[in-house]
Amino acid sequence: MFNPKRLTLARQRRRLTARSLAEQACLAADTISRLEKGQNEPDENTIGSIARVLDYPVGFFYLDDPEDLDSDAVSFRSFSKMSMKERQAAESAGQLALSLSCWIEERFSLPAVDVPDLGQEQDPAIAAYLVRQAWGIGESAIGNLIGLLETHGVRVFSLSEDTAAVNAFSFWRDGKPFIFLNNFKTAESSLFDAAHELGHLVMHKQESLRDRKDAEKEANAFASAFLMPENDVKSRIGYPITVGVILKAKLRWRVSAMALAYRLHTLDKLSSWQYKSICIELGRRGYRTGEPIGTERETSAIWKKILQSLWSDRIGRAEIARELNWPLEELEGLTQHLSERRTIVPKTEIKNLSLIK
Repeated sequence: MFNPKRLTLARQRRRLTARSLAEQACLAADTISRLEKGQNEPDENTIGSIARVLDYPVGFFYLDDPEDLDSDAVSFRSFSKMSMKERQAAESAGQLALSLSCWIEERFSLPAVDVPDLGQEQDPAIAAYLVRQAWGIGESAIGNLIGLLETHGVRVFSLSEDTAAVNAFSFWRDGKPFIFLNNFKTAESSLFDAAHELGHLVMHKQESLRDRKDAEKEANAFASAFLMPENDVKSRIGYPITVGVILKAKLRWRVSAMALAYRLHTLDKLSSWQYKSICIELGRRGYRTGEPIGTERETSAIWKKILQSLWSDRIGRAEIARELNWPLEELEGLTQHLSERRTIVPKTEIKNLSLIK
């Protein structure tokens, strides 16, 4: 049977209204709305026209219901800057990722979830400290954040949304944490986004994020403390603190120059006047909109292992996409940016990944 929910998902992924899809498919104005409400059963020609415009295989529209997402439980890094179309497209990517995750877990054993629930902890800095202690990483710099998250059971996906409004988002589903990262940003920004989303996962698991006015501020404070532990920062950066000192020191924690300057300000290592002066100079050097001296972008250890294992059985991305009845670009959008760039070898090996025979 034709599945109306699949039509809605594909349309939202393409950021089309029902009316614009109908126009492009040369259909009556209300056809798509009636199909999505289950009021009509489309004929073969109608489905063919819709599939052509959306660039989805016809078989996609006859699959079971996609996984639903509770919009109130999804944390978006820049929710206030997003349009409705951008939010719906990103949430639809999350729905596809849930299907892909199920497909993978039918074939592989992934690391067990080990992410603390610190919903009762109101201080982000303490929450960051507690996660570091629970994961046994003390106060040292994190060598590979994505590898660390994956080791503790976080499912990490990339986003192909070519828009600054969709930075990252996360949610819990069936006891499993998911993080999505837009890798069109700088490597430093993506790492901070990952830590920011970890803050949501550990501090706001049981809450509706739309009702928490301070949720984003808390997640930012968590990310700053998690990536740049207070004692480590204070012990390694002495006086005087100059722009040159910050540009050199930021490479240790792999954060942006602006993020490190702000962290030093919050730790009272920089006065308000010094912080403002350094930000002006960093902006003049191009560090407000980019990272001229940047760090290496991380990739996923798990996705690399999964794809290599599947390829040993002659199963590539194209074969996976065909089995899922997806466009290849959707699969690549969720995995490619995490699996095809060089990465630093994680200090903690991912040992709990094995092919189910």
